[in-house]
Amino acid sequence: MKYALVTGGSRGIGRTTCIRLAEQGYAILVNCKTNVDEALKTLELVKEKGTTGEVLKFDVSDKVAVELVLGGWIEANKDKPIEVLVNNAGMREDALMVFMNDEQWKNVLGTSLDGFYYVTKLVVHEMLVRRYGRIVNVVSLSGIKGMPGQTNYSAAKGGVIAATKALAQEVAKRGITVNAVAPGFIRTDMTKELNEQELKALIPMQRFGEPEEVAETITFLVSPKASYITGEVISINGGLYT
Repeated sequence: MKYALVTGGSRGIGRTTCIRLAEQGYAILVNCKTNVDEALKTLELVKEKGTTGEVLKFDVSDKVAVELVLGGWIEANKDKPIEVLVNNAGMREDALMVFMNDEQWKNVLGTSLDGFYYVTKLVVHEMLVRRYGRIVNVVSLSGIKGMPGQTNYSAAKGGVIAATKALAQEVAKRGITVNAVAPGFIRTDMTKELNEQELKALIPMQRFGEPEEVAETITFLVSPKASYITGEVISINGGLYT
């Protein structure tokens, strides 16, 4: 059985990605930080697709937790290789930089940037041994363009974009691809407090995107059809920024 790990898999883009990968025959490791109930709902939706999986509860920004839970799972399941890693976990704590406190900076960078490092370092090791793997990092328009009020989020996602390009070159000869998708305004819990009516007027397509549209791109990038694509960042933003 081949496995896919999706961090932040309990809701939104993460949940939809879990379901799409399950449709491709992957068993799914659904990571969550706190919301186990929602992660279990994702797992049920995965099982409805005829496959299986588990919920792994850990904070991606906590090195000890990552090594204990994810590292422990890898060690106990040598016959269940993680072929696909989707680094989707992220958080926003928006504020103008002049008003931003240290915790807002550390929390956001910790989840996206440290989380990418701790989780990927564990998973890519086995991919290198097996000479196959697919890694997709969910970044953001903020990491490409920069957004006012999101200096922390822009820095975090911009850092993951740079890391994507570097890691892709390090592991390409071992049959591993590393790419990123950069969503714009996608209709999820993370954007529900935004003024959609006002913001969609800025988007050439005149609407927010749907989680399924991001998940479809991720599914393509982990498929054999994308085997010669690596180090790329694909924007999914309705033409808002190109």
